[in-house]
Amino acid sequence: MVNRKTAKWIRKAHRYLGIFLGIQFLMWTISGMYFSWTNIDEIHGDHFKKAAPVQTSFNDLLGTAQLAVIEPVQSLELLEIANEPYYWINEAQLYNARTGQMKNGISKEEAQQVASRYMLNDLEIVKIQLVDSVGPHHEYRGRPLPAYEISYETPQNLKAYVAVENGAFQTVRHRDWRWFDFLWMTHTMDYQGRDNFNTLLLRAFSLLGLITVLSGFVLWYISSPSIRKLKKKIK
Repeated sequence: MVNRKTAKWIRKAHRYLGIFLGIQFLMWTISGMYFSWTNIDEIHGDHFKKAAPVQTSFNDLLGTAQLAVIEPVQSLELLEIANEPYYWINEAQLYNARTGQMKNGISKEEAQQVASRYMLNDLEIVKIQLVDSVGPHHEYRGRPLPAYEISYETPQNLKAYVAVENGAFQTVRHRDWRWFDFLWMTHTMDYQGRDNFNTLLLRAFSLLGLITVLSGFVLWYISSPSIRKLKKKIK
């Protein structure tokens, strides 16, 4: 049987570990409940978007030999910007596929037309602004910059993002996604990039959490009257 001094030490360790870890345990529980009770498609903003637009077919397009491409072509993607066909070459240069003219980014008006192909028609645009840089916690982090941020008149503070360089529609952000993003950060305990499950902080809290649970089982074992009676019967 564990002596009284050891039992007291285990109780104290269990109590203080519980206080120290309690807030994080609470955040793990709240975030887990939120993840399980929300629709991931709605978090992605799919209910604000149309069905995936069909790629428009174009005729009379130039060949790559007719373009003033500086470097050999390694990749080529046909894009539609404001009803015009463009080649996105080597993920760096944009050319009009009919005239061969190089295009240095898109305008606000073109970004609006790109967004209109993806977003629902009844959404009203209230502001379009150019985003040149974002912080590590910004909702548009990790995506091509610069980009146009298109804000809509909705209670959810809905925004769509279109890359300036090639006019590609990037993503949608809204209130529920921002809550998801915050709770995901508290769940993974990655306060920089959100998605690293191997941080020392998470490992430490996981280990301390395991110690807290095990110490609780030990306390139950050494203080349970039923266990004491059973031991006496065995003796």
